[in-house]
Amino acid sequence: SSSSSSSSSSSSSPLARGRACQPYMKLFGFNPSGFVLPRGFFKRTAQIPRSILSSLTGFGVWNGIRLSGSSPSSSFPLFLADANAELVPPRRDGRKRVLFLLSDTGGGHKASAKAIQGALDELYPGKFLCEIADIWTDSAPYPYNQFVPAYQWMARTAVGRTIWKIGYESSQIPLNRWLSLNVLAWTACSRGFQEYISAFSPDIVVSVHPLCQDIPLRVLKGMGGGTRKIPFVTVVTDLGSAHHTWFHKDVDKCCVPGDAIAKIAERKGVDPSKIKKHGLPVRQGFWDAGSKRGHNAKIRASLGLKQVPTVLVVGGGDGVGGLQKIAEAVGDQLKDVKENVQVVVICGKNEAVKKALSSRFWPTNVDVIINGFVSNMDEWMIAADCIVTKAGPGTIAEASIVGLPTMLSGFLPGQEEGNVPYVMDAGFGDFSKDPKRIAATVTAWLGDKEKLQTLSERAAKVGQIHSKATKEIAEEIASMVLK
Repeated sequence: SSSSSSSSSSSSSPLARGRACQPYMKLFGFNPSGFVLPRGFFKRTAQIPRSILSSLTGFGVWNGIRLSGSSPSSSFPLFLADANAELVPPRRDGRKRVLFLLSDTGGGHKASAKAIQGALDELYPGKFLCEIADIWTDSAPYPYNQFVPAYQWMARTAVGRTIWKIGYESSQIPLNRWLSLNVLAWTACSRGFQEYISAFSPDIVVSVHPLCQDIPLRVLKGMGGGTRKIPFVTVVTDLGSAHHTWFHKDVDKCCVPGDAIAKIAERKGVDPSKIKKHGLPVRQGFWDAGSKRGHNAKIRASLGLKQVPTVLVVGGGDGVGGLQKIAEAVGDQLKDVKENVQVVVICGKNEAVKKALSSRFWPTNVDVIINGFVSNMDEWMIAADCIVTKAGPGTIAEASIVGLPTMLSGFLPGQEEGNVPYVMDAGFGDFSKDPKRIAATVTAWLGDKEKLQTLSERAAKVGQIHSKATKEIAEEIASMVLK
């Protein structure tokens, strides 16, 4: 979690953890007496994906066999992790407390929460105390506190993406979703959620994740003695399609990025009066990035780039999505361009890809700039003429704000599939999983200035709603708690 609170930590000996497992060993017919695991067992098995079982239920994935949760405060399997919200100082200054709930699966959810927090601080200085909580990791038991590493593994591998698709689609089945979320997850996690929420004592709760509606709303209802007294807002961070769990009829407001998601919300029972179309919340650097598009020469100079056609290739914060093959194909294809060009590759946290690309030879007319994780993505996008990216909603929204033609290179099955037609139907990009076709497309764009300009104008038109979204959502939240 992120706020003025800090995480407590505790530890336990292997013997204590072994004793904690004995009831479960007996349950499955094992004799725990004198049971000793072979040396290095957990090191060797920590990466065994255990997602197949959870895919059958459509919920609850975890990564590897572990005796303790990933949270520093979690010590035992299948026991509730200690919440750290009790460390938040008591209310003394009259600031309204905003609790953002998420699971940090992918960087977009936390980025959205931070963006809204920044807008609240800018528009209403000193009025709010915000807590950004990965409530599943912080306050749920094993295996529910393993969502983040499980997601990272599934997003990074072909087998993992297949498992993700099975789980995603099966969890759309109402009976399956009810059993996995409203029965199993509720039974395991509701107490920890309630402890966390009660300790922080929020004035309003804001969900930026599809798995943070059902259980938190039930918890808040119970805390109010059968009637929820704390306002609840959902901020949907998907663009073209969205999972059913995003939408709950009992929320006070459901902020959506556009018409496509608004229609889904209505079909899922959300009252139209509660649906607010504001666009997708984006990082602060993008709030006025569209107005800087005409000054990209100045920004290129500040970044140390040449004043030549520029392709930006990104792979998300974890640098996933076949980034190396795509970057290599683009760089090699651009040798056919009759002018000097440059390719900027943002590898995120993928050091292996960064090292491989940095040691490679490139065509003489192509300058390649390799970066790891960057915090000024708005400047790199403004400096570019087009972008190659997987179909993450945040990157698409940000690219549209700066009028950047967008070549999509892949998507996570399920929630990102709808982002492909979102781009293509609006006419500001294309899609292919083939690195060679991707390279050929962006090379053709750079060779056709009129086409590039048309794509840019269409992108900018789409981006207008997203550039205003973050502040508008902050205003929605503030209007519910400030008198």
